[in-house]
Amino acid sequence: MPTPSTITENRRATFDYEFKERFEAGIELRGNEVKSAKGGHFQIAGSQVLIRGGEAWLVNSHIPPYQPKNTPEGYIEDRARKLLLTTNEIKSITGALQDKSRRLIPLRAYLKNGFIKLDLGLGSIRRKSDKREALKKRAHIREMRTL
Repeated sequence: MPTPSTITENRRATFDYEFKERFEAGIELRGNEVKSAKGGHFQIAGSQVLIRGGEAWLVNSHIPPYQPKNTPEGYIEDRARKLLLTTNEIKSITGALQDKSRRLIPLRAYLKNGFIKLDLGLGSIRRKSDKREALKKRAHIREMRTL
């Protein structure tokens, strides 16, 4: 079985949030969006997942047109895109999101068996002091490597 190849990552999310659970979701895209995403033109930084009407939606993601001069009329680069999750996963996520400090954030997009998948993290916002501790740990590890 081939290993998944990463299309894009949301590195900032691992710094801003502390993740407790992870989910794998498919994403519903149009043909030209798939070509653009597989070409590496898929941005998930700053995006999040919302649950509305029993469905999961990826909002604030950006997929530019594959061929700008040949783009379909009315193409919206930042539209909300439906995520493909099971009903049980959506119920579990909905229950966890009742806490206002928790969010569902896309961590990375990758190819798996020819399909574009998203790795979603369910986590809470880190406080400023926690972020400082993380930076201190990284600096300490970096110093230890140089010695």
